Formats: sequence, structure tokens, C-alpha cells
Amino acid sequence: MNDFTQGVISSMAATALSVAVGWILSARAREWAVAALSRYSGLGVRKLHRQQRRAADELAADLARARWVGVLTGRGNELTRDAFAPIWSGAVRPLDAVRVLLPDPRPGSWLVRREESLLRFDRGLRPGMLLEQVRNNAEYVREVALHLDVVELRFYDLPNLYRIILTDEVAYITLYGDTEHGRNSPCVVARRPGLLYELALCIFTSTWEASGRGREEERDDDGQEKSVSPPRRSARGRPPSMAGMTT
Repeated sequence: MNDFTQGVISSMAATALSVAVGWILSARAREWAVAALSRYSGLGVRKLHRQQRRAADELAADLARARWVGVLTGRGNELTRDAFAPIWSGAVRPLDAVRVLLPDPRPGSWLVRREESLLRFDRGLRPGMLLEQVRNNAEYVREVALHLDVVELRFYDLPNLYRIILTDEVAYITLYGDTEHGRNSPCVVARRPGLLYELALCIFTSTWEASGRGREEERDDDGQEKSVSPPRRSARGRPPSMAGMTT
């Protein structure tokens, strides 16, 4: 009887251990654990993505429901992709504001340091290519702004360490790694209200207020700085103030 009882107990223990390990390793279980910790701590984490690119569909759905959008990004390629296409085409409801922050692509800026970091592991990247990509994405946003007066572009010269995409309800926060592209870096989805959302909003707001007002200074062939005009605004006026993004 003792042997039988011990066998039953051992089997039950092994089963319980297997279930516990499976629970811990399952994606949904991790989401439940994150959600529980988030509620307890007040962080407001809705979901964790191991790679930023895996959040694309979720991001597109949140952008379609947004009242306003703020983007602080290290390159800006996502602005030309499917997630933002409904905003640019007017397929979603009109937004109060779309504010885009791109890194300053001038020689000597922090973006150059980010490029140097990427060059160490990306053999398809040549010196100056990252700066060119940012300039091209800036031109894309400028062209959109000619047709949508709620779109505004500014440039920041700060360490290129993260991407933030904000709406009035949620924040997507990606922390860039030294040896990985942003699309392969972890992405945190933080809901409002929550500490992480408020932190992301604070970072975006302070960066926006300290950045150039839709102007980029480039250097001509002689090495002299030249000004590039900001996107033309329509007669309907400028987007709402930054205060409108906090309500």
C-alpha cells in the first residue's frame, strides 16, 4: 500500500510539475502573469513582444482607433508601411494631430553614432546610408503633410536608444539593442493609465518641445549649412498644442 501511495503521489507531483512548467512556458500564461504584475505594480503593461515586428498587427489596430498619434523613431521606415497607410490615406476617422519625431540626419549628430553601432553587425549597411534613409522618410512625411494639415514633423538630436509610438490610449515602447535592428528588439505595449504610458508621454513631450519645429538643416556641397523649409500648412491652421495630447 505504501508503495502504491508513493507511486500515486509521485505521479501526481510529476504531472503537477509538468503542468506548471508548461504554464510558465506558454505565451498566454506569460501574458496573464505580466497583466497580473502590471495591475499590482501600476506599470500598465498590456503585452510584451520579443520582437518589435511581431507587434505590427496590434499597432495597426490601435492606430485605427486613435484620436491622436505621436511617433518618436530611430529611422522612420514604419511610417511608410501598412500600419500607417490608413492614416495617410484617410481610411480612418480624422485625427486631431499626428506628430513625428525623426533623428537629426546631419553629420556629427547622434544618428551617426547609431549608424556606427549598426555597421558593426549589418554588412548591408554602408556609411551614410542610415542618414539617407532618415532623409527619405522625412521627405515622405513632408509630402503627406501637404495633404493632411494635422501632420507635423520635427527633428531631435538625442541618443538613438528607443522608439515610442503613442496614441491617446496606448504606448508602444521599443528599446534598441547595440547589436540588433529595432525591428528585432523587444517591444512593450503600455496602456493608459499606467506608469509606463505616462513615462513614454513625458519623454515624447519633452523631446518634441526641445526639437526643431519641422525644420532640418543640411549641408550643401561646400560644407555650408542650408535650411530646408518646413512642410506647407493648409488654411485650416496648425494642429492642436501639445497639451491636447495629454487629455
